[in-house]
Amino acid sequence: MTRTAPVSVVVPCFRCAATIERAVASVAAQTLRPAEMILVDDASSDGTLTVLQAIRARYGEWVRVVELPSNAGAASARNAGWNVATQPYIAFLDADDAWHPRKIEIQYGYMQGHPDVALTGHLCRQLPGDEANAPAWAVDLRGEQRITWASLLLRHPFVTPSVMLKREIGLRFAEGIRHMEDHRLWLDIVGASLPTVKLLAELAAVYKPVYGASGLSADMWSMERAELANYRYFYGRGKLSWALLVLLQCYSLLKFVRRLVIVRFLHRV
Repeated sequence: MTRTAPVSVVVPCFRCAATIERAVASVAAQTLRPAEMILVDDASSDGTLTVLQAIRARYGEWVRVVELPSNAGAASARNAGWNVATQPYIAFLDADDAWHPRKIEIQYGYMQGHPDVALTGHLCRQLPGDEANAPAWAVDLRGEQRITWASLLLRHPFVTPSVMLKREIGLRFAEGIRHMEDHRLWLDIVGASLPTVKLLAELAAVYKPVYGASGLSADMWSMERAELANYRYFYGRGKLSWALLVLLQCYSLLKFVRRLVIVRFLHRV
């Protein structure tokens, strides 16, 4: 009998018919299998819903399919899955990424042993986009890092497909925001004094660069504007002083210029 963990996996799905099978297979292959998987179709128009229904038929009640009436973005899709989840822990996965087979075993094991921690993320490994199967490599937890408000303001410590959090958290992704909504939520969580930890283990595979590739990450200026908007949001809530707001925005713009240079250099190579 397959061992299970009290974890709901939430996957936002938008025009992902070509990649969702790999993502689902990587969850089904976990050494400690999550109790349920929720696939949220964000009003796709490429046959994605048909593929999701076929996956549901293959795996049975372990997979649930949620259909959104109109395209609202990954933040709203994740919230929809989060709101119907039945398990005490939520893990997020993107439809074009995959997990290492020991991801749930290691990450849930850590959170079970540290019940004060509200959210964990971890390292990822970038693999070629044509990698067909779920990833597997030697992996061990090499330690942890506590995430502070100050450190989170300066950099994004982990990607959303690495995050596991407690379902009971009252905060959610900002509805209608299509860029940097994850960073805003992590800041909200840490700002609410909810312990957040980064695990030093590569427990997921991503198949495109963090920026400068296809998908939402390709629109680098929109991502930059969203980060600047996040800083203004926290300034408006009294979390940042005016001087710190200006410093953070300048720092963010410098990082943006650096990313542009890197992407242009890579495109020339």
